[in-house]
Amino acid sequence: MYQYTDFDKAFVKQRADQFRDQLNRWQSGKLAEDDFRPLRLQNGWYVQRYAPMLRVAVPYGEINTAQIRVLARIAREYDAPEAEVFKAAMEGQGKLGTTFLPTHCAHFTTRTNVQFNWIPLSKSADVMDLLASVNLHGIQTSGNCIRNTTTDALAGIAPDEIVDPRPYAEILRQWTTLHPEFAFLPRKFKIAITGATEDRAATGWHDVGLHVLKNAAGEIGFKVFVGGGMGRTPVIGTVIREFLPWNQIMNYIEAIVRVYNELGRRDNKYKARIKILVKAEGQAYIDAVEEEFRQIVEVDGGPHTVPQAEFDRVAAMFTTPVLPVVADAAADEQALIEQAAKEPAFARWLSRNVHAHKVPGLRAVTLSFKRVGQAPGDATGEQLDALAELVDGFSASEARVTHDQNVMLPWVQVSQLHALWQRAKALGLASTNVALLTDMIACPGGDFCALANARSLPIAEAITQRYQDLDELDDIGEIDLHISGCINSCGHHHSGHIGILGVDKDGKEWYQVTLGGSDGAALSGDAVAGKVIGPSFSAAEVPDVLEAVLTTYRDLRLSGEHFIDAVRRIGLDPFKEAGKAARHPAPAEAEEEALA
Repeated sequence: MYQYTDFDKAFVKQRADQFRDQLNRWQSGKLAEDDFRPLRLQNGWYVQRYAPMLRVAVPYGEINTAQIRVLARIAREYDAPEAEVFKAAMEGQGKLGTTFLPTHCAHFTTRTNVQFNWIPLSKSADVMDLLASVNLHGIQTSGNCIRNTTTDALAGIAPDEIVDPRPYAEILRQWTTLHPEFAFLPRKFKIAITGATEDRAATGWHDVGLHVLKNAAGEIGFKVFVGGGMGRTPVIGTVIREFLPWNQIMNYIEAIVRVYNELGRRDNKYKARIKILVKAEGQAYIDAVEEEFRQIVEVDGGPHTVPQAEFDRVAAMFTTPVLPVVADAAADEQALIEQAAKEPAFARWLSRNVHAHKVPGLRAVTLSFKRVGQAPGDATGEQLDALAELVDGFSASEARVTHDQNVMLPWVQVSQLHALWQRAKALGLASTNVALLTDMIACPGGDFCALANARSLPIAEAITQRYQDLDELDDIGEIDLHISGCINSCGHHHSGHIGILGVDKDGKEWYQVTLGGSDGAALSGDAVAGKVIGPSFSAAEVPDVLEAVLTTYRDLRLSGEHFIDAVRRIGLDPFKEAGKAARHPAPAEAEEEALA
């Protein structure tokens, strides 16, 4: 992973000191609320439904055990609401049926960040100091700025990788941090980058999506997508450059953002994302970007052209950890095969949670943070400490937060897989549900977020409880289930093979179900938004509707056919009818049926 320089460390520490000063001035009344708000937002501090929420940046998902242990400490000591706050939260959510609100937890997000839901603002500066001590921060994790740049969780180690995207992501991170052109945009702005043949970074769903590739001459460059996004208007990014020389990427993104800054809507936040501008202007937007890029390069002299020496400097900071020498890789592979033959549960884990690696003798391993009794992506302080022990012992002290709200260990030796499985199993982190139905994405929803129309976590829990049979999950096969508590789509429901969206109807929680969405990965095909299957359903109906949809799939599928392929072949009508038939009768109808 990237090794912070003395400058990087000093920068993060200085930012924490600045925030403490800003907080003190706000608390003493010397800084007005309207002035403090953008400052706390661009340091990752929201004010949610009942308490503040902190979002910690984990650039392109890479994290070490020192950082995990600090996150564990923050979860234990700071993610605790004041008694009156928690009482109000439980009373408010209790009216909706919530009986449990997790505290003392970290939450892994789809942008590979980490969130805390209960830290009082009075303690926020202390937390920022703790984060800075291990080179973590919340800079630009919120606000109308360029957010955390994300990549594929397998970046740098994937066998299908053409170019390692991490050095480019780091260059973009350094350049966009506190850059005045990017700090006060019309709306938030997200970049994703992949360097593999398979797009595991959902680039089509981002404001800017970048594919690092090589042309016929072997030269490295970028395929550039602009204008993707979810929310009220789901849009897939438009290709505006098939090949951009790699060293021009900052000049080109500057052109993209300059045109957005000039022409983007600022009068209506629902129409302020770049996707709306690109969709409205079409070729005119692309032409404006190309002209701005020409001006930057030809008139301004290309001030942000990346020198080869600077790229080499950054790339050199991504050091491969020192690993024990593998004496006989072939013997280790054979021993693994023999061990798997003896233990079916271990074999299942290998096939589901363990991924190929470009380095012989190594594997990447996903630890599932999807289980009964905890929200998807949640980890207590104790679980984080246990995770750190696993990462220290089996992955050279490095891990990665994934887009799917899990944690990956990228440097596991084949000879250590069985021991890792046993340790992870003892800690409850070896569930073999990765990429299956219960490995769902879910936002915190209405239990925490002030913007949400409905709760996500009770829906996720009900589905998880219903589908605990691993044989049944395997029979259903790989499937993306995504749950959002509102149209802002933090749970990425648009890109789910099955998407669940919380909506408000007359002050009550209802849920729309969509089918056929895709994030752009190989299983799913090109990125596309799912389509709604009928009117919304009550919370109580959702698990039954899901079961009806899955039963329809299992009845109509071809041999070996995945859910997403079956939906595209069959069409939505049979699933709509199944969902309609799963509706619960209204009270009057139920009484009439009982008397019949």
